Amino acid sequence: MSNSPKQENHSDSVIQLEDVSVCYRVPTESVGTFKEYMIRLVQGRIKHNKFYALQNINIDIKSGEIFGILGRNGAGKSTLLKVISNVLVPASGRVWTKGQISPLLQLGAGFHPELTGRENIYLNATLLGHKRKEIDEKIDEIIAFAEIGAFLETPLRTYSSGMQARLGFSVATAWQPDILILDEVLSVGDLEFQRKCFSRMASFRESGATVLMVSHEMKRVESICERAMWIEHGQIMAIGTAKDVCHNYKKSITK
Repeated sequence: MSNSPKQENHSDSVIQLEDVSVCYRVPTESVGTFKEYMIRLVQGRIKHNKFYALQNINIDIKSGEIFGILGRNGAGKSTLLKVISNVLVPASGRVWTKGQISPLLQLGAGFHPELTGRENIYLNATLLGHKRKEIDEKIDEIIAFAEIGAFLETPLRTYSSGMQARLGFSVATAWQPDILILDEVLSVGDLEFQRKCFSRMASFRESGATVLMVSHEMKRVESICERAMWIEHGQIMAIGTAKDVCHNYKKSITK
């Protein structure tokens, strides 16, 4: 795998995947304990099957796109986002990205349950590469956007899933990234906050930022995404306009 762009990269491309595959070795039988597994492994009694979470993925995403990703649970959507975010290294293929990536891959990622909301803002923003001074300058804006009120000084473990999503999105988008990656994190928020989030995403698009979003809400994908992709069993089933992809995906799940 190479992270270096080839000569044929277009100037407006920010994400390119070429023949990307992610493969896992899965034991053919369940083993009760790790000790038992190691004993069987040393004895040569463990056999594995190959499972492809992604297989031969090819996509080219342009600057300023809001790109939707659809698929059933276990289809490979989250794995794809992890590969693009450089959280997961593919078994084969080439991944190329351009610019700063701000990933919001799962609820509570980058947060500590025993720290307060304020402390988690500093922790998460630091993990995203921001310095203390930069966070100090943005802290009031982050707090205001998150709308967590009196819970700001309480431990994260006391937060509802919706409150965690609000805080995570607020930190991830306080600074406009080149690429924002969202994995279903907005599905737990209330409708009013979702509207705020999609409004912010639209402003990012106007400024040239790219947004990748996994969502099961096809109406939302159709309304805000230019293009979309449907993935099934780790393979691309369709890629094109959001309207066409949503139509084909909807037909497949209503058969």
